[in-house]
Amino acid sequence: MTEPHLTCLILGGARSGKSRHAEALARAEAGTLHYIATAEAHDAEMAARIARHREDRGDGWVTHEVPIALCDQLERFRADDRPVVIVDCLTLWLTNLILGDHDVAAAGDRLARVVDRVRYPLFIVANEVGLSIVPENALARRFRDEAGLLNQKIAAVASRVHFVAAGLPLVLKGPTS
Repeated sequence: MTEPHLTCLILGGARSGKSRHAEALARAEAGTLHYIATAEAHDAEMAARIARHREDRGDGWVTHEVPIALCDQLERFRADDRPVVIVDCLTLWLTNLILGDHDVAAAGDRLARVVDRVRYPLFIVANEVGLSIVPENALARRFRDEAGLLNQKIAAVASRVHFVAAGLPLVLKGPTS
């Protein structure tokens, strides 16, 4: 049975199994499966990654391509329509905000407020980028710092937080079973 406020932030490194874990959790919930994709295909490699994600996910998902207006999309879902929603991924959304010269702090604050009000199962995928070396350029350092701050904001309002490494989830917050 779904918790009254089931929001799970799923963190991990690149290719750690975050999306697969989010999809498995979402499929275990009753409702219509929605996938919010924040990536934009600016080159052939990213287009191939997006296609592979879509293929791996399989049928049965309603896909929403939302590179910037994530909060607006989350607010469109109504709990009584029984949506089960994955956001994949928060880190690409952040990239879009930074490159679009948006107010990242304000957008993160708004997202945290929206996530805190959500009353449907919500699974948010994000990269943990702060476990490696300090980036050598200012933009990469800003991105790493902003990603860490955004992850903290969402983790604070999420009922669950999982960290995935090598396809194995570790519960950081919430029930362990």
